Amino acid sequence: MGKKKLLVVEDDKGLQKQLRWSFDGYDVLIAEDRESALAQLHRHRPAVVTLDLGLPPDPDGATEGLATLRQILAEAPGTKVIVLSGNQARAHALKAIGMGAYDFHQKPFDADTLGLVVERAFYLHAMQEENQRMLQIGADSPLARIVTRDPAMLRLCRSVEKLAPSSATVMLLGDSGSGKELFARGLHDLSARHDKRFVAINCAAIPADLLESELFGHEKGAFTGAGQQTLGKIEMAQGGTFFLDEIGDMAMALQAKLLRFVQERVIERIGGRSEIAIDARIVCATHQDLPELVREGRFREDLYYRLSEVVLAIPPLRERVGDPVLLAHHFKHQASLMERRSVPAFTEDAVLAIEQYGWPGNVRELENCIRRAVIMSEGPQISARDLGLDGAPQADAPVNLRQVRDAAEYKVMVTALARTNGSIVKAAELLGVSRPTLYDLMHHHGIRISP
Repeated sequence: MGKKKLLVVEDDKGLQKQLRWSFDGYDVLIAEDRESALAQLHRHRPAVVTLDLGLPPDPDGATEGLATLRQILAEAPGTKVIVLSGNQARAHALKAIGMGAYDFHQKPFDADTLGLVVERAFYLHAMQEENQRMLQIGADSPLARIVTRDPAMLRLCRSVEKLAPSSATVMLLGDSGSGKELFARGLHDLSARHDKRFVAINCAAIPADLLESELFGHEKGAFTGAGQQTLGKIEMAQGGTFFLDEIGDMAMALQAKLLRFVQERVIERIGGRSEIAIDARIVCATHQDLPELVREGRFREDLYYRLSEVVLAIPPLRERVGDPVLLAHHFKHQASLMERRSVPAFTEDAVLAIEQYGWPGNVRELENCIRRAVIMSEGPQISARDLGLDGAPQADAPVNLRQVRDAAEYKVMVTALARTNGSIVKAAELLGVSRPTLYDLMHHHGIRISP
């Protein structure tokens, strides 16, 4: 394996030579200005950069150096940039840290101290790269969109894998924002229908008087304004999967027409006279208590039983062990990449706030919260204040001793892995056990992290 690449951005020939000599264990790349620094960045993608702020054409100021820093982090957000500055430029160095620089070191530099800073920067970059690989494991799998280590969610994923090849109608139950459509897409992508269309419609988002036309389509002249024949969502799902979200909000009158489609697999367009056979897998979802709606006379009992051949309940985020922090790291990397910013770190109080908050809006709320924090944070870290979250009460624990011990052991492991961003080394250190012991415990509890 070749040497790690270290980019030195420095216009002083003497310091270039000194830095090259000090870091002979690395493949040192030299750049004297912004243009050559960016060229080296594009060509070699170095993990770590040392950057002198006094670059030409502003060698006595910091304007060009800060502009170089900004462009490096915009084009390669994961790069660890170590700013080198004189005592008189301390304010500029602090500004660079606020922009996302990894660290700063004063000139004249101490080779041993700077060497430790550079070594740690390479180590941190490698750990973050490992975390990215962990998050991308199985990216070709349809269920790779589901980021979780919670036992109930993992069992749910296995259920989806078993159900996908069948033709069973599936009902997905879960709070808004818990990921019902992701599971519906997983059912489709793992089935033999994956090369056909996945068509989704949200019954709560379309006015009742328009929903029938959206579902079944209409013929030309069927009603005022119907200037041409229009296919409905059901017909568009021919050969594929039809996903009915928030089915509990559908009006009773329309439920009767939907029941005929579910039973007979035929539809008639509004204004039409001929039956159209439809071959589509039906998946539906709701956050409401459908049996209660049936008792209240607001949902047809026969339709309920037709749609609920198999029922999958998705747990809310607050009940998923370790998932809030795990997902927070995932969304932090996504948002940083999207916004072309360096990846910030969570402070300890931020991690605790994420763990303790109840997340009533579930995964959708968490994603929005983390993206907002990435955009609005002013430094290289995201604090609890940046998140703006309140604490939440803890759930009652079971009383069976073996169950409590196993649950506590599992929870503390996934919490440690989440807090350390998937690092086995750091998780073992946090837990106070050796790495082999942690691997044994992970194997015992079925926790897997691929290399």
